Amino acid sequence: MSASTSDDLGKLVLRFSVGGIVLLHGIAKLRHGIDAIAGMVAGIGLPAGFAYAVYLGEVLGPLLLIIGFYARIGAVLIVANMIVAIALVHRHEILLLGDQGGWAIELQALMLLGAVASALLGPGRWALNQR
Repeated sequence: MSASTSDDLGKLVLRFSVGGIVLLHGIAKLRHGIDAIAGMVAGIGLPAGFAYAVYLGEVLGPLLLIIGFYARIGAVLIVANMIVAIALVHRHEILLLGDQGGWAIELQALMLLGAVASALLGPGRWALNQR
């Protein structure tokens, strides 16, 4: 396998894994609603309607990333979503370890940093476009 093919395959795996994991969270919000998020957003003094932006970062962004259509934009939507999610929900866990010894926000960090990597690397050859 050539280096170029290997790089493109790695980008595809990254897109599918990050996009897939984040999309599952978005599907849960589509199924169960975002009332809890709206309450948290209102709790910090913002209009509760801002909670609907979660659908950009957890549904639209992952779909763009997975199919490779404006994948960098999709990745940036995920990055923004994860920064807000960490700030709203997980800020008290940033310096904590979990019961098994791992970082308490390791899943959130992997989603955030995987999306950063996808935004920087681009979608690779196996995408609908190269943006």
